[in-house]
Amino acid sequence: MQKSESLEEFYRFHFQDVPSSLKADIGQANVFRLEDWMAPDCGEKPYSRRDFYKITLIRGHNVYHYADKSIEIKGPTLVFFNPQVPYTWEPLSDDTTGFFCIFREAFFQGRFDNGPGDLPVFKPGATPSYPLSEQQDKEVSSIYEKMLTEINSDYPLKYDLVRNYVFELIHYALKMSPAETLHKHTDARSRLTGIFIELLERQFPIETPSRRFSLRSASDFASQLAVHVNHLNRCVRDTTGKTTTDHIADRLASEAKALLMHSDWNIAEIGYSLGFDEPAHFTYFFKKRTGLTPSTFRIV
Repeated sequence: MQKSESLEEFYRFHFQDVPSSLKADIGQANVFRLEDWMAPDCGEKPYSRRDFYKITLIRGHNVYHYADKSIEIKGPTLVFFNPQVPYTWEPLSDDTTGFFCIFREAFFQGRFDNGPGDLPVFKPGATPSYPLSEQQDKEVSSIYEKMLTEINSDYPLKYDLVRNYVFELIHYALKMSPAETLHKHTDARSRLTGIFIELLERQFPIETPSRRFSLRSASDFASQLAVHVNHLNRCVRDTTGKTTTDHIADRLASEAKALLMHSDWNIAEIGYSLGFDEPAHFTYFFKKRTGLTPSTFRIV
């Protein structure tokens, strides 16, 4: 697993230059045509996290490797990426076109209580891709065209307009989501469950074999959240229908799959990073969750 790619590294990799404005807020966002980004000499991007958000409109036949999943895309699709989830992308045809915009959290300073990650489209575990019809493709493309026009203009307040267009893209996807995705539970049980899931997600991805997954049990999380373990278990089960232990195990299995697919760590290193002191314990856990041993999963 590669370390997180910074916005500075993104510019150096694709454009061999870092904008002088990057240190200021105005440098925290940009928009591109996908065709311009796909320069023949830009190389293949590694599977890793980025320290910025990204929203892509992509056309053609492509596949995104996102967390532990591979998402095949055919036709116009709007895709959202957040800094917590590692990903990479590969085209499967020669007709890939589209747009993408990138921005750091600072670009939306003061617009969210806890940053853009509060929004459903950017939450880890949420559906990151939204297939578009021909008409929707035209509508979304027009938003990107407006962003490109403003980015390249001399208008002093152009980044305010770009910010608004990014919001428009986000809301375009949210309007395509089921209503229950947007519903915010306000009772205490749901709030505690949300904090538990957020705390669980903060521990991932594991980027070096020496960095270990530390909160491995319901008791660990209860201590961190200053609540009784039985109360945490009841809240999580009542809100999600799954036990706290199942949530932890599912997330561990998901991270294990990602590391087996996209890292060159050996199985003992992967198991250790996920909190298993013995490779045999990791193998037993993984086979119980997936039906395959880690070594078999890696070669399938």
